[in-house]
Amino acid sequence: MIILVHQHSKLTQVLDAKQQPITDGFGIGETITKTLEKIAQTNTDELIIWCEQQYLDHLNIDDFSKIFHHQRVLASYNLSETDYLPKQIGYVERSYFLKINKSVTFPTWFMSSHVGGIHASVLTHLKEDLNFLECFDYFFNSLAKRAMVEGLFCYSEPRLLLPNTSVKTETKQASTDTLFKFVKQHYKWVWIFFLSACYLIYERKFTFFPLLKSLFYKQLSTHFNLDQISIQSSKKVINNKDIDVIIPTIGRKQYLYDVLKDLSAQTILPKNVIIVEQNPLDDSVSELNYLTTQDWPFNIKHTFTHQSGVCNARNLALSQVESEWTFLGDDDNRLETNLIKTLFNHIEQYGVQVGTTVYLQPNETQTYLKTAQTSIFGAGNSIVKSSLIKQVKFNMNYEFNYGEDNDFGMQLRHLGEDVVYFADIKITHLKAPIGGYRTKVKQLWADDVVKPKPSPTIMLLNETYFTKHQLLGYKLLLGLRSFKHSSTKNPFAYIKQYKKQWKCSQFWSAKLQSKHHA
Repeated sequence: MIILVHQHSKLTQVLDAKQQPITDGFGIGETITKTLEKIAQTNTDELIIWCEQQYLDHLNIDDFSKIFHHQRVLASYNLSETDYLPKQIGYVERSYFLKINKSVTFPTWFMSSHVGGIHASVLTHLKEDLNFLECFDYFFNSLAKRAMVEGLFCYSEPRLLLPNTSVKTETKQASTDTLFKFVKQHYKWVWIFFLSACYLIYERKFTFFPLLKSLFYKQLSTHFNLDQISIQSSKKVINNKDIDVIIPTIGRKQYLYDVLKDLSAQTILPKNVIIVEQNPLDDSVSELNYLTTQDWPFNIKHTFTHQSGVCNARNLALSQVESEWTFLGDDDNRLETNLIKTLFNHIEQYGVQVGTTVYLQPNETQTYLKTAQTSIFGAGNSIVKSSLIKQVKFNMNYEFNYGEDNDFGMQLRHLGEDVVYFADIKITHLKAPIGGYRTKVKQLWADDVVKPKPSPTIMLLNETYFTKHQLLGYKLLLGLRSFKHSSTKNPFAYIKQYKKQWKCSQFWSAKLQSKHHA
């Protein structure tokens, strides 16, 4: 381990794991990015820690081996309320990685110069694509933003410092010029114009000169190859390979049978398959006779309910889980025989407690090809440590609508768990025809003269997990996209109408929450 101590991004000390000085090859007083460049050239395999001088006595060195449990972890922590990039980055950023829960380990590409760490091998492998002349904060925010999608695991990590460490230094925030430069280098070119429009509309500010300056920068490459840095986590996350599978079903008798046959052929069999069958018709009974007339190599727990709705069904199933692990499935999946075995291998390799798979329909092509952190969650194709599902559930506000799976994933992240997308584990989603007796659910807002836009549950999701600036950016983007397809071609009439629709969506989003809390 090499600890780089700095004051205002200038190197003041270099220490080893026992906090003894290292003198060879380091230039005290040089910029810390210059020091990182030297380390990148040496092909060392050390863990590199940086911290501001004021935090040196507060480093939680005992936990570093748990934080950096494989070589592709980049973690930092910002005690200050101010982030390096101004809040207006939210106008263009659509992921849920900006509204950080600082009390837990949280996936984000927002990095801080206060304290952090990275394996030197990452710098060595990527050195041709990194600009070591950038200031320290810009350097690491840029690295994380580009490499997170390529398989670098990036976190805000409170455990880097001892508990109850107080703020010793404020973060120096980047200028508007720097923000435009960052957006030009890390997003498609059109987003600098969108950012400028947001400044004008929401803040009444002209950003002509920052926009103009940013045009001289090129978008940076994100095609990093981190595959040569192999991952083998030192974390022990599996005690036993007992797993329960939950499946909500409605009117898909034959498809569910095929799923059960696929589960019967698994090289690691589930212990329990928990099926919640819904049929809203009052005098209906179960149609799944094969659950009892055939022998299955696992225990089947079957619940029949007249209450339709996938959130309720999944919650009923989750409440019956007994095993150490839970696989959230669906009634129209097709599974390869080694699915469960491969999931466990990956969980062990990456040291995570939540994983989600590739989930394509038969005619679709895979676009995300690298195993990495993801801001989505698949409610029909994910594995979760069962101790976690005791602390979360599918939010009934989303019943009969969109967003329940992403909300469930965010609940897990707010417990301090990462959700990893396994790019080489595939489940086929047949997207089977809807079962014949599903009743059409009338939405609360169905009779409104002004139709809400977006759907109130999408508004609820974004209000919960977006920053204020992200929500405003989304509002403008949705408005522009909807205008293209709108029958109202007069822009002033359209804006008036859209503002009403947005207000209507916010009204029903608030109603959903109060209804649920009542």
